[in-house]
Amino acid sequence: MDEEGQGSGGGVELPAAGVASPRPLLRSGERPGKHAARFGMPGQREPRYAALDLGTNNCRLLIARPDGDSFRVVDAFSRIVRLGEGIATTGNLTEGAMSRTLEALEICRRKIDERSIARVRLVTTEACRVAGNGTAFLARVREELQLELEVLSRQKEAHLAAAGCAALAHRQAESVVLFDIGGGSTELVWLGVREAGARHASGIEKRIRAWASLPIGVVTLAERHGGVEVTRSTFEEMVAETLEGLQEFMKEAGRAVSASGFHLLGTSGTVTTLGGLHLGLERYDRRKVDGLWMRKAEIDRAIENLIAMPYEVRAANGCIGRDRADLVIAGAAIFEAIRRAFPAESMRIGDRGLREGMLIEMMGEDGVLGRGRR
Repeated sequence: MDEEGQGSGGGVELPAAGVASPRPLLRSGERPGKHAARFGMPGQREPRYAALDLGTNNCRLLIARPDGDSFRVVDAFSRIVRLGEGIATTGNLTEGAMSRTLEALEICRRKIDERSIARVRLVTTEACRVAGNGTAFLARVREELQLELEVLSRQKEAHLAAAGCAALAHRQAESVVLFDIGGGSTELVWLGVREAGARHASGIEKRIRAWASLPIGVVTLAERHGGVEVTRSTFEEMVAETLEGLQEFMKEAGRAVSASGFHLLGTSGTVTTLGGLHLGLERYDRRKVDGLWMRKAEIDRAIENLIAMPYEVRAANGCIGRDRADLVIAGAAIFEAIRRAFPAESMRIGDRGLREGMLIEMMGEDGVLGRGRR
């Protein structure tokens, strides 16, 4: 997975001056508009794909084109919107959270419109799954932005996270537990056999031995326990709550740890932050963190250092920032619970996940992977 310059999309047809051009409705999985006719035509550049992931805490968009058996990023967008703010106490999305999210989705819509997109996938996860007004909010998104978002099932979310990260599993590992700590939920997947390290998502379901989706995420946990002033006692309470939620998955996947080459594979802001802290980065750098291996003792030190940081120090840290300073320790507590449930000598970090899984899945279905690099 590589990145290229983010200039304007080639071949974009602009409306004539003074002529209003109504937006077409974009549905998840569709080939939007006239540009779909160019898909796969000889002499045309590789098709571009867009994957939008509206989570409980973040709104993310990735636009990419096939490149060998992976893809090259053309454009990207990410913004913390905290859509799930307050759900744990009220059961509903707040007006402020919805407004912030609509602003971010408007940017995503513009980016999609500016590119010649062969196919789109537009999904949302836990916040809209559980909020009492989630359906009404999605109707508002459709009405105002002409975006029809797909509410992912928990199983599909876990599978796509696995598809996006499976390439980082060690090729000699017989067993890997992959996890994605989100704002409102945490997905876990037990990937079996050495094929867990395959480079793309083809047949990922055949390699999944067990999966789970816990209704515990950094936003919901921080709202219940607090995220600004976090004591060791509070941290342990969050770990204990998460461990309780892990019991069923531990029964299913507990054998994973005894397999040859077992390791953890983590994707989320929590583990990428810990990777950045471990490396001593002044500012987060994806190129240095994605694919990073951390040993058990290194993880221990990173978590201990994080817990010891006062809120203002966390907020000022270039790998955390003020937007996430009150959430990151809750994420570390979820991670610590996973480590205690599935002890491992090492973990690999992936700054990738759901969006990448959607892109790989769409490209695989369309048969455009493995054509050689451009």
